[in-house]
Amino acid sequence: MWITRYAVKNSPFTLVIFLMIVVVGITTLLGMPRAEDPEMNAPIYPIVAVYPGTSPEDMEKLIVDPIEKRVSELDEIKRVYSTIKDGVAVVRVDAIYGVDVDRKHQELVQEINALRAELPADVHSIEVQKATPSTVNVLQLALVSENAPRHLLKKHAERLQEALEAVPMLKKVEVNGLPDAKVRIDLQLEKLARLNIPLAQVIGAVQSEMANIPGGSVDVGMKTLNVKTSGSYVDAEDIARTVVATSDGRNTLLRDVAQVSDAYRPDRHITRLNGHRSVIVNAAMKSGMNISAAQEQYLPVIERFGAQLPENIALVHHFDQAGAVNYRLGVLGRDFLIAISLVLLTLLPLGNRASLVVMISIPLSLAMGVIMLNMLGYSLNQLSIVGMVVALGLLVDDSIVVVENIERWLREGRKPLDAVLGAVKEIGVAVIGCTVTLCIAFMPLALMPESSGEFIRSLPLAVIFAVVSSMFVSLTIVPFISLHLLKPHTHAEGNAVLRGLKKAIHATYAPLLERSLRNPRTTLVVATVIFIGSLGLMKAIGFSLFPASEKPQFMVNVVAPLQSNLAHTDSLSRLVEHELAQRPEVQYYTTNVGKGNPQVYYNVQPENERTDFAQVFVQLRPKTGTKEKLRVIDGLRGTFAQVPGAQIEVKDFEQGPPQLAPVEVRIFGEDLDTLRRISAEVAAMLKAMPGSLYVDDPMANLKSDLRVRIDRDKASMLGIATVDIDRTVRLAVAGLGMGTFNDPQG
Repeated sequence: MWITRYAVKNSPFTLVIFLMIVVVGITTLLGMPRAEDPEMNAPIYPIVAVYPGTSPEDMEKLIVDPIEKRVSELDEIKRVYSTIKDGVAVVRVDAIYGVDVDRKHQELVQEINALRAELPADVHSIEVQKATPSTVNVLQLALVSENAPRHLLKKHAERLQEALEAVPMLKKVEVNGLPDAKVRIDLQLEKLARLNIPLAQVIGAVQSEMANIPGGSVDVGMKTLNVKTSGSYVDAEDIARTVVATSDGRNTLLRDVAQVSDAYRPDRHITRLNGHRSVIVNAAMKSGMNISAAQEQYLPVIERFGAQLPENIALVHHFDQAGAVNYRLGVLGRDFLIAISLVLLTLLPLGNRASLVVMISIPLSLAMGVIMLNMLGYSLNQLSIVGMVVALGLLVDDSIVVVENIERWLREGRKPLDAVLGAVKEIGVAVIGCTVTLCIAFMPLALMPESSGEFIRSLPLAVIFAVVSSMFVSLTIVPFISLHLLKPHTHAEGNAVLRGLKKAIHATYAPLLERSLRNPRTTLVVATVIFIGSLGLMKAIGFSLFPASEKPQFMVNVVAPLQSNLAHTDSLSRLVEHELAQRPEVQYYTTNVGKGNPQVYYNVQPENERTDFAQVFVQLRPKTGTKEKLRVIDGLRGTFAQVPGAQIEVKDFEQGPPQLAPVEVRIFGEDLDTLRRISAEVAAMLKAMPGSLYVDDPMANLKSDLRVRIDRDKASMLGIATVDIDRTVRLAVAGLGMGTFNDPQG
C-alpha cells in the first residue's frame, strides 16, 4: 500500500511522527480535562420558586401561571411543565435541542427578572438553573460537633468556605445545615394599640433606617471627597434605638414597643454525618478543569484548616469525587498492563521481537485516540475511560495480523523490505475493512440524538478513535518498526513454540473444521440453535439503555406523611440512621432533613425545601463490590418497607440523562377531583405490575389548611382594608423580612 511504502521509504519522517505521537500523547493525557461525568449541555432549565407558607393552589395562581405564560411565549421552547408543593414550585423548561444553552439561559433569566415586579413582593426566591454536570459537587466536608455553639460553627464554616473559594479550580462553595443569623423583632401589639401607632408606621421606620444610600462625591479644592450618609444598622442594639413615633415632644423607640434580639432563622435544613450534628460544606469544579489537579490544590488547604480547629470540632473529609476518577484511571492502567502481558503471551510463537512491535503499537494507538478526543473537546470521564478499556481488546488485532503476516513472509525467505511491503499489501484491504466494520458497529451510539447521545457519545468515539488510530499505526509505524526489529528465521517453520502450536491446531481444530465443511447443513442447524438459545438469555440478563452505577453509593429518601413537620420527619430519618449504623459495609451516611443532599451525582437533582422530606446519602466502604452493594440495598428495602406511616425509598444511582423515574405517567385535565380519581387508578395498575417499585401518586393525599374568613362588611365599617388584615396575619404567622445589613465583621 502506498501509505506503508511512504512510511518505510521515509524513515526520518516516520520516526518524527512516532516521537511526536509519544510526546503529544503524554502531554495530552496529563493536561486534558478530567471529570467524573461527561460534559453535557442539555437545554433543560428548572425555575425554582420558594414562597414559604403558600398552598399549592395559591402557588399556581400567583407564581406558576405567570411564569408559564411568560416562558411559553419565547421561541425555541419544546415543553414546559411544573411541579407544585407547599411553598415550592419547580417549572421545568425544555428548549429545543441544539439551541445556544447559555444564550437561552440568559434569556430566561431576563424574562423572570422582568416578571418579578408582577409577582408577590415577599416571594423568598426565584432561581433559573441549568442542568449541567459542572454544578455537581466534587467535594463534601463536614464540621462535626455535638456541643459547639452555632456562632462558632458558623465562624469556622465560613472560614472554610473562604479558603476553598480561593482554590482557582473550585466554584459554588456552599455551607448547608446552618440557618442564617437574623435580628428578631417581636412587636408588642397591645402597646402599639395603646400608643395608637399603626403597624405600617413601625415597618416604614425600620425599613427607612435600614437603607444605605451613598451620598455621592463633592469637589473640595484639588480633591474629590466621597460623602458618607447615615448608613445602615450595625447590630441589634442599633435597631432597637430606631425612632418609630413622636408624640408631645417625646420619641417612642422600637425597644419600647418590641423585643429586639439576635437569633437564627428557624431550622429548615438539618444536617448530620453518621448521626452526629454537623455542618456540610461542599464545592463544585469549574467546567473544563482537571479534577486530579484540583485535588492537589485543595487537599493541602483542607489539611491546614483541619489543624487549626478547636478540639470540640472535627473536620471530616467524607466525599471526594477525584478518588473515583483516579480509581478509573488506575483500572485503565491495570487493563493496559494486562493487554501488554496478553500480547506478550499470545505472540510467543512469533518471538520476542514481534511481541515488542505489537506492545509498542498499543500505547501509540491509545495516545492517538486520546489526542483526537481532546481535540474535539471531550474529557477523560467515566464513559471515555470505559471506551478506552473496550478499545484495548480491539486495537491489538490490526497490529497482530500485520506482524504475523510479516513474520510469515520472512519465514518464507523474503528480504526484510520485500516482506514488509508485500505482507502489508496482501492484508491491507482486510485491515481497513475490519476497522470500518468496527466503526460502523459503534456509529449508532455516536449518532444518538439529543441529551442521551450527548451523554454517551464520548464512549463510542473513544472506541472509534482508538480503532482508527490502530489501523493507521498498523499500516505505517508497525511496518517501519518491523523492518528494523524483525529478523529472518533460521527455521522455515518458526520457533519451537510456533511449531508446537501448529501441531496442536492440526490435532484439534483441523478435524472439527473438516467435519463442519463436509456437513454444511448440520453446521448451519447447530449455529442456528446456538443463536436462538442466546436470544433466550437476553430475558434472563435484562435490558436497559443505561446501566446502574457501580459506585459504592446510594440514596435513601424519607417521605413522611403529607404536611408532616420537620420534627416528625427528623424522627423518621433517625430510624434510617439507626439501621445504617448496624451495617458494617456502611462507612458514611450524610443526613439531610427538610431538603435534599447537595448534588453529588450528575442526574440526581436535590429536592427543594420540604418539611416532610429527608434524604440520606450513603457511602459504602471503598472496596465494596456491586453484588455486595445490591445485597445491602435489597436488605434495607425489606427493612424500611415495614416502617408504618412513611415511604422510605432506597435508590441506587443510575447512568443516563436526568429523569424523574424510569416510567412516568402524566395525566392532563382541569378538574382536580377527576385527576385524583384517574391517578389513583393508574397508580393501582402500576403497583400490580411485577417488578414495580416505589409508585408515587402525588394526588393520593388531601391536605388540610386553616382558612381565615374575613367579615368584609365589618372590616369596611371599621375602616380596615382587607390587604392590611392579610398582611397582619402573615406578619404574625410567618414574619416579614425587613431587609439585610452587615455587622462590623461583614
